Parts: sequence; structure tokens; C-alpha cells
Amino acid sequence: MKLVYRGSLQRTMIIYFVLIGFASSLVGIEFILDTHSQELRDVLLQNFERLSRNEIQVDEAFQPVRSLRNKAILMVCIVMIVVAIVLMMFIKKITEPLQHMIETARKISAGDLSRTVAISTQNELSELGNVINDLTSNLQELLLLSQDVCTAGRHFIAEVEEIRRHPGMDAADVERLEAGQEALGKKVKMLGKIIQGFEVFRIGK
Repeated sequence: MKLVYRGSLQRTMIIYFVLIGFASSLVGIEFILDTHSQELRDVLLQNFERLSRNEIQVDEAFQPVRSLRNKAILMVCIVMIVVAIVLMMFIKKITEPLQHMIETARKISAGDLSRTVAISTQNELSELGNVINDLTSNLQELLLLSQDVCTAGRHFIAEVEEIRRHPGMDAADVERLEAGQEALGKKVKMLGKIIQGFEVFRIGK
């Protein structure tokens, strides 16, 4: 059954980068507003005047700067949290399905046609997974057809063997049938070995 692809990988990537950019912009704007605020300047000037009159200590005079530093550290932590969340979403939505398809494709390439790609996300990765599944299904049908050819070939060889023994055939016919039988037998044997190298999906397995 085909899935309806409501989202796209490109749109998902854009959303992830927009989230990171939005969080970084908010932090940057907040920091710029705090450092250029008139209130901060007034407080620092007052503290410096009081410090010059020995009314307060140096640590107390620079308290607004330390508060601003602590706020900047908090904002950076918030950005890091947002980045970590976006990274986990990226891994869940993109990296894990892609790794699953790579592993499944490797097993299919090795001859295990019982493998299928199961992607729950509705984007290009899911579409690619369905294409791989269709390709595997078509390959299974081709192999089943090859098996039928092998069976028919064996029956033909058996019939030829019976005709060979017919007393009414001359030496030329016998020689021709023997040559054809030998060539067909080699092809059937080779095709049988190729088919045996694949593990075909079986219903109810």
C-alpha cells in the first residue's frame, strides 16, 4: 500500500535550522538589549560614583555586570538545549531511518530477499523505502519465474532422455539431442545455483 507523503525531507531540514536560528536570534537580541540598555548604564554610573566615594565595595559596584554575565550563560544554555532537542529530532526522523535502509539494502544485496524497509516517517525516506520494497518484490517474482524455468527445463531434459531411447531415432538425432541436453543442463544447473543463493520471502514465516 502506498503512503501519502504529507511532508518532505527538505521542509523538515528547514524547520530544524529555523528553530536553531530563532533561538539564537532571541538570545542575541536579548543580550544586545541588556548591554545597551540605559538602565544598565545608569546603574553602573551610580555604582562607580558610590565606589569613588567609598560607599560600596568593588564587587558590589560590578554586580550588574555579573548579573548580565549569569544571564548570558543561562541564555547560552537555553540555546544548547534547543540544539540538543533539534539534534535528537534529526537523528530520530532522518538518521535512524536512513541507517535502517542502508542495513536492509546491504542484506538484500547479500541475497536475503525476505528483508523489507519499514519507515514510519512520511517524507522522501519513506518513499525511498517503498521503492526498495517494490524492487525486492519484483526481484522475488523474477526468481520465482526462474524457478519455474528450472522446473520446466528439468522436465524437458527428462522427456528428451525418453525420446533418445526411442528405437526409431538415427544417430544424428541422438547426437543433436545429447548436445542440446548437455547445454540446457548446464544452464539449468547454473541458474539453480544462483537461485539457491537467495533467501526468498515466504508468507507466514
